[in-house]
Amino acid sequence: MRLHSLESRVVTLFIGLLLTLQLAGFFVIRNTIDSNARNAIEESLKLNEKILLRLLDQNAQKLIQGAIVLAKEYAFREAIGTHDTETIVSTLSNHGKRIGSDLTMLVGLDRRITASSSTAASDDLSHSLQQSVAALIQTAEKSGSAASTTIVDGKPYQMVVVPIEAPVTISWVVMAIPIGKTLVSDMHELSLMQISLLTAEKKATGNSGWISNVSTLSDEQAAELTQLIPPPEKKVSYLPNIQIDEDQYSTRIMQLAQNEQVSTIAVLQLSISQAVAPYKKLQLNLLVLTIFGAIIASVFSAITARRITGPVTQLAETARRLGAGDYTATIDVKQKDEIGDLARTFTTMRDGIAQREKEIRRMAYWDTLTNLPNRALFTEMLEEAIVMARSHEKSCYVLMMDLDRFKHVNDVMGHRFGDVLLNQVAIRLSDELGSGGTKPARLGGDEFAILLPNATKEEAQNLADRILRALEKPISIEDQTVDLGAGVGIAGFPEHASDAQNLLSRVEVAMYAAKQRKSGAVIYSPDIDKSSQKSLSLLSELRAALEQQAFRMYVQPKVGLNNGQVIAVEALVRWIHPERGFIFPDQFIPFAEQTGFIRQLTHWIMNEAARVCSLWNSQGLHLKISVNISTRDLMDQDLPIKFAHILQQHQVDASSFCLEITESAIMDDPVRAFHTLDRLHAMGLDLSIDDFGTGYSSLAYLKRLPVNELKIDKSFVLKMEKDIDDTKIVKSTIDLGHNMSLRVVAEGVENTEVMALLKELGCDQAQGYFISKPMPSTDLPAWLEKWQQNNPPS
Repeated sequence: MRLHSLESRVVTLFIGLLLTLQLAGFFVIRNTIDSNARNAIEESLKLNEKILLRLLDQNAQKLIQGAIVLAKEYAFREAIGTHDTETIVSTLSNHGKRIGSDLTMLVGLDRRITASSSTAASDDLSHSLQQSVAALIQTAEKSGSAASTTIVDGKPYQMVVVPIEAPVTISWVVMAIPIGKTLVSDMHELSLMQISLLTAEKKATGNSGWISNVSTLSDEQAAELTQLIPPPEKKVSYLPNIQIDEDQYSTRIMQLAQNEQVSTIAVLQLSISQAVAPYKKLQLNLLVLTIFGAIIASVFSAITARRITGPVTQLAETARRLGAGDYTATIDVKQKDEIGDLARTFTTMRDGIAQREKEIRRMAYWDTLTNLPNRALFTEMLEEAIVMARSHEKSCYVLMMDLDRFKHVNDVMGHRFGDVLLNQVAIRLSDELGSGGTKPARLGGDEFAILLPNATKEEAQNLADRILRALEKPISIEDQTVDLGAGVGIAGFPEHASDAQNLLSRVEVAMYAAKQRKSGAVIYSPDIDKSSQKSLSLLSELRAALEQQAFRMYVQPKVGLNNGQVIAVEALVRWIHPERGFIFPDQFIPFAEQTGFIRQLTHWIMNEAARVCSLWNSQGLHLKISVNISTRDLMDQDLPIKFAHILQQHQVDASSFCLEITESAIMDDPVRAFHTLDRLHAMGLDLSIDDFGTGYSSLAYLKRLPVNELKIDKSFVLKMEKDIDDTKIVKSTIDLGHNMSLRVVAEGVENTEVMALLKELGCDQAQGYFISKPMPSTDLPAWLEKWQQNNPPS
C-alpha cells in the first residue's frame, strides 16, 4: 500500500474518524461524569445541611418538651417557692439525666443562674454562658420558649429555655445538650457523608487554627482537614474541591455557634472520587472497545479501499484518454455496485461528449434566439477580417445598430413579443444583405452588427442607408403593427482603429451618437469621443455645482395685458461656472434631462423659488412664480410629496406657484403623467402647458388635464405682426384656451407692436425681452418699482 495512494488515505480516514470520535466521546463522557458528579454532590450537600438543621431542631424540641415537663412539676415549683436549694439541684440533675441534658439550670427573674445540675457550672459560670442565657430568656418572653446553639466550655451546645409559671413567671428552666458524637454518627449513617465539628478560639494575638472536636474522619484526616478550612473571618460556605490523602471532597461549611471567644462550625463532606468510581470501569471498557474497533476497522477499511481503488484506477486511465480526445476507450468493469454505475456513466459520458462539444460551441458562438453569430464569434470574424485586410493593404468596415423604442415594445407587449420582433429584424437584415453576403450578428439585447470585409466607406454608408430604409417599413406580428427605427454607427479599419476591440468600441460610440442625434447613420469621428468625455465631465461638474451652490435663480416677469401690471414671474436656472463663467441653460438643461440630473435641479429651483416667494411675501410683494418641470419629474410618483415638504418648510401657499409642463413631457407616458398632475393640482398648484402648439398633444388629452394655463410658444409670437398665419394660430390658441376656461400667456414678446396685437386678440399675459430679460431674483424688487413708475395702472 503506497503512502499517498487513495487506498492508504481511505484506511487512514476510517481509522482517524473512528479514533477521533472515540477519543472525543471519551473526553466528553469523562467531563460530563465529573461535572454531573460535582453538581449532584453540591445538591446533596445542600440537602444534608437541611437534614442536619432538621435534626438539631428535633433535639431542640425534645429539650423544650422536657423542660416544659420539669417546669410544670409541682414539687419543683414548691421547692423554688421555699428556696429549697438542695431539692432544686437534685430535681434539675435527675430530670436532666432522664432526657439526656448535660446541663440543666434554674434562672431567676433577674436572669442570673441560681442553680445548676453541674456543680462546676454553677460555681464558675462563664460570662458568655450568662449572656447566652439572658438572650434566650429575652426571646422566650415574647414567644413562650426559645432555643439556640451556643458554646459552653469551648464546645457547641443546643440550649432551650422555658418559663416556670405559678401562675405568673417565677423563674426559668434552661437545658442544654452537647452537639457531638451522637449527632455526627446519626448524620453519617443517614447520608454516608463525612461530618466534622471544628472549633477555633480567639486569642489576643489573633485567631488560632481550627481544632477538631468530633469527626467521622480518622484523626489524621481530621487534623489535615483543620489545615484546609479557611479561618472564621473569611466566611466561606462552600469548597468545591479539597484533597485529603488520595481522596477529593466537595465541602460545605455550616456555622453552628459563635461568641466573642469561640467559633464552632460543622464541615459536611462528600467524596468526589467515590461518586465517579462506578464510571471509571465504564471508561476503561470504552477504551478497550476503541482499541479492538480500530484493529477491526483497519482490516475492513483496507479491503474496502482495495475494492474501490482498483476500478477507480481503471476509470482514471479511461478518463485521461477521453480528455485527450480518444472516445474509443473501453471500460471493463463488471461490478454491480456504485463503482459499476460509475463505469456505465463513463460510457454514457463518452458517447455524449462529442455531441455536447458541438452544442457548447454553438451556444458559445451563436445567438440562440436569432441563430445569428453572437458577440464572441463576431469578434473572431472581425479579427480575421482585419488580418486579411492588413495583409492585402485593404480596409474593412463594421456597422452597428441599436433599435429605437424596443424597450417600450418590451414593456407594453411583453418579452415574448419582443423576442419575435428581434427574429423578424434578423430576417429582414439577412434579406437585405442577400444570400451571398455576410450574415448579421446579434451582439446582445437589441444590438446588431454587420461585418463588411474588403469594403469601402461609401459601400458601408450605402448599406447603412438601405438598412435604415428597410427598418422604416412596419413589421406585423400577431395582428400588431410595429414601427421601428435604428441608430447606425459606422467605423472601419485602418481609418478608425487598428484592432478589433478598439474598432468595436468606436463603432459603438458612433451608434450612440446616431441615436442621440436621430440622424440615421453616423460615421465615427474623434470629436464624438471628445463629446462623450465632455458629457461625463459635465455630469460631474453639475453635481459639484449643486453641492457648491453655483446655480442661481433668475426670473422673467409676466405682465397682465389688461392693465400692464406685473402679476407673475417665471423662475429660470442659471449656472455660474468657476472657470467658464456664465453658462446658458441650453448648454446643460438637455443633458441634465438625458442623464436624470434634472430631478435634482428641479428640486433645487423649487426650493429656491419657495424661499424667494417667502422673502417677497414678507416685503409685501405677492407674485405667482412659474417653475418648469420635465418628463422625468412627471414620472417621479413622489414629486407631490417633495413639493409639499418644500412648501411647508418655507411656509408658502401652493397657490403662489404655477408648474409649467411641455406637451411632449405629458405624451411620453400619459397615464403616469395624469396621475402625478392630478395630485399636484389637488395640492393647489396651478398647472400650465408650456410651448403649446409645438408638441404632439391631442385635444382629447388636453381636456382631461387639470391645467389652468396655456402658454403659446414663442415661435408663433416672435413675428406675428408680420406673418398673418402666425397671427391666426395665436388667435385660435387664445380662443381655444378661453373656451376651455384657461388663461393664455404668450412668450417671446420683443416689441410693442406684438404686445399691442396680443392685447387686441384678448391674450391674458405676455412675457418676453420687450418687457424684461431674465434677471437675478434679487434685482426684481428694484426693477418692479421702476416698471410701475413707467407703466402706471391703466
